[in-house]
Amino acid sequence: MKVSIFDVAKKSGLSVVTVSRVLNNSSSVRQKNKEKVLQAMRELDYHPNASARSLARGKTGIIGLTLTTLHDSFFDAVVNEINDRLAEHGYYLALSISKSYEDAFHRSLFQEDRVDGVILLSPFDEDEYVSELKKKQIPFIMIDNSKKNPQVTSIIVDNFRGGYEATKHLIELGHTEIAHIAGPDHFLSSRERERGFKAALEEAGLQPYCIERGTFEISTGYHITKDWIASGKLPPAVFAGDDNIALGIMDACLNEGVRIPRDISVVGFDDQILASEFRPLLTTIRQPADKIGAMGVELLLAAISNTSTRNATVQIEPELIVRESTAPPQK
Repeated sequence: MKVSIFDVAKKSGLSVVTVSRVLNNSSSVRQKNKEKVLQAMRELDYHPNASARSLARGKTGIIGLTLTTLHDSFFDAVVNEINDRLAEHGYYLALSISKSYEDAFHRSLFQEDRVDGVILLSPFDEDEYVSELKKKQIPFIMIDNSKKNPQVTSIIVDNFRGGYEATKHLIELGHTEIAHIAGPDHFLSSRERERGFKAALEEAGLQPYCIERGTFEISTGYHITKDWIASGKLPPAVFAGDDNIALGIMDACLNEGVRIPRDISVVGFDDQILASEFRPLLTTIRQPADKIGAMGVELLLAAISNTSTRNATVQIEPELIVRESTAPPQK
């Protein structure tokens, strides 16, 4: 015979209301009574129905998160931090891997009765996401959004500062001819990193060696670098828009016998896992995934509990990590 909440109440000698409050982690229950209820649950081997408890609270206990890919160790680190922090608060994380908001909503994950809140991690079609979530009155935040939007709560890394520090590092080593391979222009992060690159050069009275544009993929860095080598126009230093591009640059150089950092210095962005595994070790700009994930959970839970009444853009500072892929130019 299945054990019920009434059995727990009888066994503990307390009311059903008190048992219910213990199950829902209410702070109004005295510690002594809480211990009685927990002891009765153990003795009866009682396991509360999670769905019923969620319905009783008007909550699902689930947070939805959408992102475009799992093939990114930075995103992976952010998601892991979010998952761990949510678990501390009794929430489960549900992932949606979607290239567009239509895919996400057609899968029906982000519906009023299925999630308590949503985290958008580097979303495409973010205007559509914002419109749909506001219409459904689902609390949400954005991380690494592509546009500045004062109407929503978001977390961004200071990509301008990162691009500036990466380029300044090369300048301080003595480089005067510095190229940049940027990511797609529709990403705010790409535009801000390029803006930081230009600002550091302008401050030093320098002009860009060249600016190329591609995708945040190894193939972009590889093919552009192969073209530079073939045309005899390989720059002495490069700031890559992300670590994938940087690894593509390094791969092309190693295949062509170009020595790093003797012949070319390379700086990436993100500090993905391969940055500290590939040889030579990559100098890069670290995005603090732990801070981003923790702050994301804090802001979303505040929105869910209505303790936050206004939208905010939180900017997190990146960090230059100097390794083996940069050095002063050879005379």
